[in-house]
Amino acid sequence: MGVVFAVYICLFWYAANINQNDEFRLPVKQAAKKGLSAAELSKLPKITGKELVMGTECAVCLDEIEGDQPARLVPGCNHGFHLQCADMWLSKHSVCPVCRTKLEPQLFIDPSDDNPC
Repeated sequence: MGVVFAVYICLFWYAANINQNDEFRLPVKQAAKKGLSAAELSKLPKITGKELVMGTECAVCLDEIEGDQPARLVPGCNHGFHLQCADMWLSKHSVCPVCRTKLEPQLFIDPSDDNPC
């Protein structure tokens, strides 16, 4: 029994030391950016519920967006949500809650920044 234990310890030591070689490394998952910053959220269009074109149901809270309530429009797909619901969702995720369209960084570039004059 002692010999089996000694062989086991030797194999364990060998396996631990062979993996310390620089050629072999376990892949490290890159930390992904979760959501949008407050500055990015402020650049997204704000409208009222009566201006919504693609329906008035908020996919985040599943409640109707009334005509006078502030809403947030996701550029690209034009889905609308309650302002607070959209900001809460988009601060944690950078995709539309309905169609999963990714909000690309170029949506947040101010066009006046590109003008050299």
